Amino acid sequence: MSFKSIAYAVEGRVATITLNRPERLNAIDDQMPTEIAEAVALANKDKGVHVIVLTGAGRAFCAGYDLKHYAQTPGANPGQQEMPWDSMIDFELMYGNTQKFMSLWRSYKPTIARVHGHAVAGGSDIALCCDMVVMAEDAKIGYPPARVWGIPTPAMWVYRLGAERAKRMLFTGDLVTGMQAKDMGLVLDAVPEAELDVYVERLAQRISSVPRNQLMMSKLMINSAFDNMGLTTTQMFATLFDGAARHSPEGQWFKQRAEAVGFKQAVEERDSGAPIAPHVSR
Repeated sequence: MSFKSIAYAVEGRVATITLNRPERLNAIDDQMPTEIAEAVALANKDKGVHVIVLTGAGRAFCAGYDLKHYAQTPGANPGQQEMPWDSMIDFELMYGNTQKFMSLWRSYKPTIARVHGHAVAGGSDIALCCDMVVMAEDAKIGYPPARVWGIPTPAMWVYRLGAERAKRMLFTGDLVTGMQAKDMGLVLDAVPEAELDVYVERLAQRISSVPRNQLMMSKLMINSAFDNMGLTTTQMFATLFDGAARHSPEGQWFKQRAEAVGFKQAVEERDSGAPIAPHVSR
């Protein structure tokens, strides 16, 4: 299978999916969600594969959705409609992306996210859809669009952190380091970046020694607990709210600001701590 935004390789019992847009810090484009799901399906069909590792090429794991395309480019696009907004058009797109990211969670084979650099916004969504996340100690993870223009559609923050710490992260949009994420219980472990490859390889090899059927039974059993806690319903609400966040008065302000001054400055203003969209009466 030919991929444009990811790379796929198998060595022994381990399949590796690499987010492969390093020139854009592996930012999510229109193809990446579909290609992730297709690669997961490939790995699941391969009887020789026992575990999947997800990583990013270049300096980062994933910088989120490509704001140069979705926010900075003037006019409407798949993520930002002209008003009036049709919530179901938006829901169909974003719920589809959510389910493609969740292919990592629902994969019959264990998935490990190897995070270096940044896993922010949609990049954190992808990482947290994996069964386990291992970060470099100085890597950063968080969901800054929770400040304006987004809600994390897979909604994995609350299931990993509990209500209070999930609220702390999403009420602020702050980034935390790998070490902080480990201490919070958000990720499995954090190690020096120079040791990240060795750690992930050892973990993957250890898991891969277990029979596929045993791994599958353990994963289905654990995941069923999340389903029983209402994961599907939570994701439906999160996806609807994500669309609302992008089309609210403040969301429109962010899009217009990105068009006017570029997405990098718009993000700096959003994350500065100053009141967001001061001209919008709320």
